[in-house]
Amino acid sequence: MDYKRLAEQILELVGGKENVSGLVHCATRLRFNLKDESKAQTDALKKTKGVVGVAKSGGQYQVIIGSDVANVFAPLNELCDLKDSRAGEEQKEKKSKVATAIDTLSGIFTPILPALTAAGMLKAVLSLLVAFKLVASSDQSYQILNFMGDATFYFLPILLASSAAKKFKCNPYLAMMLGGILLHPNFVNMVSASKESGEAIRLFMIPIYNASYSSSVIPIILAVWFMSVVEPIADRISPKAIKFFSKPLITILVSGVVTLSVLGPIGYVISNYIATFLRAMESYGWLVSMILGAVFPLLVMTGTHYAIVPVGINNRMTMGYDSMVYPNNLASNVAQGGATLAVAFKSKVSEIKQLAMSAGITAVCGITEPALYGINVPYRTPLYSAMAGGAAGGLFVGLMHVKNYSGGSPGLLTLPSYIGGDSLRDLLFASIGAGIAFVVAFVICFILYKDPKEALEGDGKEKDSVSAEKKSTVETEKTETSVSKEDCAQPASDCDMVCSPVSGNVIPLSEVKDEVFSQGILGNGVAVIPDEDLIVSPVNGTIVSIFDTLHAVGLLADSGEEVLIHIGLDTVKLGGKYFKALAKTGDRVSVGTPLIQVEFDKVKEAGYDIVTPVIVSNTAVYRSVTGETGKHVKAGEPVIQVQK
Repeated sequence: MDYKRLAEQILELVGGKENVSGLVHCATRLRFNLKDESKAQTDALKKTKGVVGVAKSGGQYQVIIGSDVANVFAPLNELCDLKDSRAGEEQKEKKSKVATAIDTLSGIFTPILPALTAAGMLKAVLSLLVAFKLVASSDQSYQILNFMGDATFYFLPILLASSAAKKFKCNPYLAMMLGGILLHPNFVNMVSASKESGEAIRLFMIPIYNASYSSSVIPIILAVWFMSVVEPIADRISPKAIKFFSKPLITILVSGVVTLSVLGPIGYVISNYIATFLRAMESYGWLVSMILGAVFPLLVMTGTHYAIVPVGINNRMTMGYDSMVYPNNLASNVAQGGATLAVAFKSKVSEIKQLAMSAGITAVCGITEPALYGINVPYRTPLYSAMAGGAAGGLFVGLMHVKNYSGGSPGLLTLPSYIGGDSLRDLLFASIGAGIAFVVAFVICFILYKDPKEALEGDGKEKDSVSAEKKSTVETEKTETSVSKEDCAQPASDCDMVCSPVSGNVIPLSEVKDEVFSQGILGNGVAVIPDEDLIVSPVNGTIVSIFDTLHAVGLLADSGEEVLIHIGLDTVKLGGKYFKALAKTGDRVSVGTPLIQVEFDKVKEAGYDIVTPVIVSNTAVYRSVTGETGKHVKAGEPVIQVQK
């Protein structure tokens, strides 16, 4: 897959880099903060190849990619160029306090998920080595692997400081310095001595609370938030001549003292109160686990699961284990995988089967977004089945009071994170709970799921088309433009032709005044300067997407070419004005089928270039893609030769 091209498409469809004020990614999603969500073309994004789905939640516009998300994020982040853009400005749209809080938590925890996952998996591997007596706790090998796994959790305040600084828009290095202050060995020793002697720690006359902040969550978030308030004040009051020195000094001195004396203790007390409350709730844990096991997919869809994940982390840091969040999340994730795999086994539609199989395997391993947005939500029955399975598995792990000791992405791969205590009891019951969730979801979904009619019909047509193509060259009916397949005949069995979508003069892409096209970034092809107002299909195939603004059409030819028709340059800004759709996404078309009616004279009067690039966007899979330029063509005449 061409990740750079996909990144460019996504950026265009979310409204361009001018509309992006923030961008991060998690395991499967690109998480945008958009200045104006109404500019995003959601329907077109959902139909973009490489995009699994789109979700709006917690103040974020989320584009679900799947496991390749990091490969798309890298070029997209460069294209957004947030460092030089107005990334630090507040979003124009007003959000509710709940949405703002969820967006903040998501922005803080999402960037550190890889570190948390790596630490959890490392601890899980270590647990297996001990369980199978391959290493002993007294071995140096054990001790090295153990502190490697503990490093993320011990230095969690520093990791959170970095991501919180980006969210609160303050200096990340000063924020990490705050985290280092909380974890400095000298401060840790002073706290230990204070607890033993009963003598308070003081900074001049200011009392310092004798709390330990390793592995803590809330104190550092409060500290960085406060620092984001102090830093601009320090900037304003610092004399220009010495601002380079005075601004960081004032910021860290004020923030550090207030953190040690006020905010750190507040966060520490809040964390302990949460732990105490959850201990009191353990007698009703089965009910909470059953409910969370059922509704976790809905929480993920709305982004509110980010308000719960820190609770699980806090539980492990304060109590040594978590029995309220991760065990029922395990049941929910495995249930989603079970329901999705049931679809894979029962569906008669090849495209659905393939997506469900890969997404189901990913889900049982702990990453559910491809299953959730690719199968479960669109077809509903798998979602309800997954919720039932999650409730059943959650009820069991709640009744058995299953404990998770080291986190990680909740799924089968992190089952060893339930090894702890004096036995393998938690691992056994976690495995049984996951099994119950899987079986219940799979059985219910397998019984109730039915392929949607349109999917069955589409798959049948596709199979018929492929079968006919194998027998002979596809024959095409005459259309309103009276263009036949013979006008665009294939010169050889290993060569396909793409026809012109409009009458006009054909020029090389290199002459198009847009680098994306002229440099062949989107693929090879030609450009046509139209002299008629009708855009027609250049291939026999299916319309993959017609953009909401009608300025571009994507098609998939029966012979495999992915063709993009981009009508004019920057015409997306017209918002569909002077364009009229004559077909819709999903339609079967043949060469000459009318697609878009365009008032090109009015488009030119509005100041836009009407040159229309025709691109074979999957150029990379072919030996060559060449165009015939320097001539006038009628709509439906061949202009691009594709050598297989």
